[in-house]
Amino acid sequence: MAEKNRYSDEELEEFRQIINEKLEVAQRDYDALKASLMNADNNSTDDTSPTYKVLEEGANTLSKEETTRLAQRQMKFIQSLQAALVRIENKTYGICRETGKLIPKERLRAVPHATLCIEAKQNKH
Repeated sequence: MAEKNRYSDEELEEFRQIINEKLEVAQRDYDALKASLMNADNNSTDDTSPTYKVLEEGANTLSKEETTRLAQRQMKFIQSLQAALVRIENKTYGICRETGKLIPKERLRAVPHATLCIEAKQNKH
């Protein structure tokens, strides 16, 4: 039997569902991070309090930087998932961009936005 060179429409539909679920959760997480950042910029009276400590200010700044970094990472993840949905539409989903072989289903279920098979990914490092 010839080796498969793409996933069937039924298989692609399974991956679409997995990606949509992950996308929903990722978007919720991103919205929460964004709300947290906006809240960090509120005009509370905390910083005018005479007992406000420099260490607290430093911790808040660090926390804001970490939250910003997390939000950026989350947005990149969302974009990767959206790109995977486009590949599903184009019926190119699950094909390694280096080897042209199918990425195993187990890998795609764990990392649905993967564009490299393990072999190609290991060769990149």
